[in-house]
Amino acid sequence: MQPAGRLALGVLAVAAGSVAALAQSAVISARSGLIHYVEGQVYVDDQLVETKFGIFPEVKENQQLRTEEGRAEVLLTPGVFLRLGENSSFRMITNRLIDTRLEFLAGAAVVEAEDIAKDNSVTVAYGDATVHPTKKGVYRFDSGPGELRVYDGLAEVTAGGQTVEVKEGHLIALDTLAVRKFDKTVTDALNRWSERRDAYVSMANVGAANTLRTSMYSGGNLFSSGWYWNPFFGMYSYVPGMGGMFYSPFGNPFFSPYDVYMAYMPGMYYYPGNYGNYGYAGGYGGAYNSVGYKSVPVPSRSGGSSSAGGHVGSVASGHGPSVGSSGSVSTGTVSSGSSGGISHGGGGGGVGAGGGGGSHH
Repeated sequence: MQPAGRLALGVLAVAAGSVAALAQSAVISARSGLIHYVEGQVYVDDQLVETKFGIFPEVKENQQLRTEEGRAEVLLTPGVFLRLGENSSFRMITNRLIDTRLEFLAGAAVVEAEDIAKDNSVTVAYGDATVHPTKKGVYRFDSGPGELRVYDGLAEVTAGGQTVEVKEGHLIALDTLAVRKFDKTVTDALNRWSERRDAYVSMANVGAANTLRTSMYSGGNLFSSGWYWNPFFGMYSYVPGMGGMFYSPFGNPFFSPYDVYMAYMPGMYYYPGNYGNYGYAGGYGGAYNSVGYKSVPVPSRSGGSSSAGGHVGSVASGHGPSVGSSGSVSTGTVSSGSSGGISHGGGGGGVGAGGGGGSHH
């Protein structure tokens, strides 16, 4: 065999091995409680959490995770995040996907549900009350007054044999089950950090979904929603099954393997309309392509309209990982252009029409 032929076979073998490795590392353990990201001092029981690239500790059953001057993001069932603020804690009661139960102990926590699968369940206990989110949304827990705020979604709260539904824009006292409205525009550092984290996960979704698409990941998994690995960002992201895409409660796009190609196609417009309970909405144009994210009118959840470019632009004005045109990842400031779009920078350049890189924090 000629040297060129041997070299070609070698390249193919390495590529096949890389695809296999990506496929094997695509799905994480079928348990809730993976500690996905931490800042500052975070402990599991009395053990300081130390994360390394690609290695994530778990909160096992009956273990407690607590923060001091730090924050933590924990993956529960696919599409459901738990984010703890400073001086907060929870105990994992059971970590099965079909019945994930945890006890919120102290401080403040945000549960963000991109999607809640019919076969999976998440329940949060606090005192004598149990909270069961039933729709995708953002749910805020505070131990000081013992309250639940529903920024988006719907939750069932049970205590003393009584069950109360709590809708978007309402809070409930977890001891008396008294419900009242609250101002959703009032926010704090934990809510803003949760929104930034959602933006990073959304950006990682594009690469994770595209890896599944290009590697032809088999076994029916393309039809199943799940946590999937993005090796360039060094993090997991949520990839919905079936076709289509949807927006998270914070307004960030998430693509399935079948439709992620649209994120790379300049000038592509997509108007799927309303796909019912999955939250599919509006349209998008070239979401993460080289010509930027065009501003496309997107029907809002309240029946008005907003701009898809505006969604991403508001996120991109923060900080985050950046992707060069070669697919490599660098860091620096993520900026947005006048259209609020996201585009690939050249070489090791940054995400954003401004082209600078960004630090991930």
